[in-house]
Amino acid sequence: MTGMTYGDYLKIDELLDLQQRRSDPPEHDEMLFIIIHQVYELWFKEVLHELDELAEHLDDDRPSLGGHQLKRVLKIFKTLVSQLDVLETMTPLEFTSFRSFLASSSGFESAQFRELEFLLGLKDRHHLDRFVDDVRGHPRLIKRYGAPSLWDSFVRYLARRGYEIPAGFLERDLTEPPGEWAGVQAALIHAYRTDPPLAALCESLTDLDEGLQEWRYRHVMMVQRTIGAKMGTGGSSGVDYLRSTLFRPAFPDLWAIRTEL
Repeated sequence: MTGMTYGDYLKIDELLDLQQRRSDPPEHDEMLFIIIHQVYELWFKEVLHELDELAEHLDDDRPSLGGHQLKRVLKIFKTLVSQLDVLETMTPLEFTSFRSFLASSSGFESAQFRELEFLLGLKDRHHLDRFVDDVRGHPRLIKRYGAPSLWDSFVRYLARRGYEIPAGFLERDLTEPPGEWAGVQAALIHAYRTDPPLAALCESLTDLDEGLQEWRYRHVMMVQRTIGAKMGTGGSSGVDYLRSTLFRPAFPDLWAIRTEL
């Protein structure tokens, strides 16, 4: 009886069969485009896996166990940004050579990225409508849409620690982005001044938020460099839409307190 091989465990043959170019005749750079985006989806899966674990640690009042998850996710975000350096080795003409074969498909349709936005509190009901025909993604998005965000888990943890959190925040509609709360900011400022471990956790969450915004910015610049002002695939407005997502922090209270510290 033979043991399990490296290829068996990782399903290498199945994995390497997933890169199917649609261009005819096959365009060389389409392979890079497919691999980069498949790798993105794998990283999104891992980020969701890690942040769900972090939320569980917060819900269990054991935030110190989540430091490992946060550190890992921050490293992943750096990797997501660096992958754009690889994608940018493809010139606009090389992308144009196979772009038409994408048809209506678009990164706009990444259910996992929308899950990540929902988990971080960046909820938008319109995304549910866009994924209604996605038999796997839509149920996951519905669940994320109505569930507490990572920020909700963190602020509820603060409340259980004895920090004074507005009842309106704790009782708010979880399908809405959290927005800014003066009472939450007051609790955060107090934590920064009196509780170094908690302040360190706040800084790590700020790093996470900044990492996502850094990736968004680099993604916008990569798209602008590649297609200019052309309309995006899938009917989106391309660069204009992506620009509208910039500078929208997931944890606005952590940014609002900076002038008070």
